[in-house]
Amino acid sequence: MDEDNGDDGMNVGVAEEPMPGYVELLTKAYTVMASALKDCSDCGLSLSRRTLLDNAYITWTEMGLFFICAVMWTQMRRGLTECLFKPFAHSCCLQPKDTAKMPESTWKLVFYTMSWSYSTYLLFFTNYTFFYNPPSVFYDWKSGMSVPTDIAIAYLIQGSFYGHSIYATVYMDAWRKDSPVMVVHHVITLALITFSYAFRYHNIGVLVLFLHDINDIQLEFTKLNVYFKTRGGSYHLINDILSNMGSVSFSITWFWFRLYWFPLKVLYATCVSSLQLVPNIPFYFFFNALLLALLLMNIYWFLPLK
Repeated sequence: MDEDNGDDGMNVGVAEEPMPGYVELLTKAYTVMASALKDCSDCGLSLSRRTLLDNAYITWTEMGLFFICAVMWTQMRRGLTECLFKPFAHSCCLQPKDTAKMPESTWKLVFYTMSWSYSTYLLFFTNYTFFYNPPSVFYDWKSGMSVPTDIAIAYLIQGSFYGHSIYATVYMDAWRKDSPVMVVHHVITLALITFSYAFRYHNIGVLVLFLHDINDIQLEFTKLNVYFKTRGGSYHLINDILSNMGSVSFSITWFWFRLYWFPLKVLYATCVSSLQLVPNIPFYFFFNALLLALLLMNIYWFLPLK
């Protein structure tokens, strides 16, 4: 983790660009990407390998911290599940099937509340302008630039958690029909986190994490209220009301954050603004392909909510 250089992403006084619409996103992204494909300077296996070696910056210490923290999350979850979550579920006299599911949702609710709160702090309570002016994520971008400590901490937390989550989805969570898609989602997310850090696209990463984590909070909150509405052999109206409210707010924010703000803020910045501000930015197509895959999965999961 590099020390904060004091001005990365803090471009107070630079005019904000208005957020585009869907049509502008599609037309400009197509035009810019088609032109970039013609002039691609790192296309082809040998060129991509050279670009990777020239522009990727990640240390053995950082990789070691990633693995240590991933193991830490796994052990922390096991400890909290056995010592706190399961005993609490039994004390509330939940139904057996809900007792088995409750620890997983509680663990995820605690983590995502913490991680989203930290992303919110970075975007709205510091001098970073990424949310209101997404192109600013590429202002003053340089290969190998230092990563501010506060953003590096966010990356370590999130990257190691998604490393843990790949293992947890297969070996710890209840297996569901969308679990294979969830594993793919975690792999893509971890790839985005790892490569965006190594290539110093960390600013856009903070915005991506902020726009996605809020839905996980609402999802797990809703699940917990579904589990708790029948406990001790009786029905509890308050939990039923809260679960219904959670379902409605989850659907609304999923569309607003992942299908409206995510493409119009993040994809426009990465597809269009990036090349305007940093011509020949490395691995332009690779990162946009990962972000597009993330958008397609967001659409896939949204369709059953309608």
